[in-house]
Amino acid sequence: MEATLVPPCKSLFLPPRIHGRRVLSMHNPGRFYLVQSVLTDKNNLETSLSSSLSINESKNVYNDNWFDSLAIRHLSGSLQASTGLICNKSGYDGLVEAATMASKCFNTMEQRKLVIKTLETAFPRPILSLIRKLVRPSKFAREYFAVFTTIFFAWLIGPCEVRESEFEGRKEKNIVHVPKCRFLEGTNCVGMCTNLCKMPSQAFIKDSLGMPINMVPSKHFTLCLVLALPNLS
Repeated sequence: MEATLVPPCKSLFLPPRIHGRRVLSMHNPGRFYLVQSVLTDKNNLETSLSSSLSINESKNVYNDNWFDSLAIRHLSGSLQASTGLICNKSGYDGLVEAATMASKCFNTMEQRKLVIKTLETAFPRPILSLIRKLVRPSKFAREYFAVFTTIFFAWLIGPCEVRESEFEGRKEKNIVHVPKCRFLEGTNCVGMCTNLCKMPSQAFIKDSLGMPINMVPSKHFTLCLVLALPNLS
């Protein structure tokens, strides 16, 4: 019988290999590890892990059009250029692989800085500066941002819709409701969602467009809410 310790990384990925062997740090006795044992071969171990940690619902099937494919390839290439890591897969799987490699090779703060650098490369700053000058923070700007996100970024986060919220007695359609985030579904890792999407995206959009946002992901249902917030500063 073979037994393998699985670290609590909330991910489907197995521990990294060092010199052909899987190595786990046991210097932190305060952390809990799950022991998976099998009676056959290692392939059954990976199957068992996938079954126990995967989301109960079946994964969505995405039919990316030419614009989606172009945008995915551009963002994936920008991320690989920022990290210096090259992935072998293409399409959205390539983007997920590039993000996974970054999460394994860099610490939390480095991951966030690399994503911000990636976004600055993917979206030219002169264009963002122009948008910031033309679209000042307002109810219109927040609602415009929400609609814009549902139309032009569904390839990244999956199908989404605009919903209404209330702030200080005023109603605004400033929420992007993502029933099943494509990135969170693809990575199946809360840490990657936080460090490679939520935190750097919030910082980038606020600094480049002057639009404060708050992304609220749910690790259990792969749901995410993106709220365009009034600038209270």
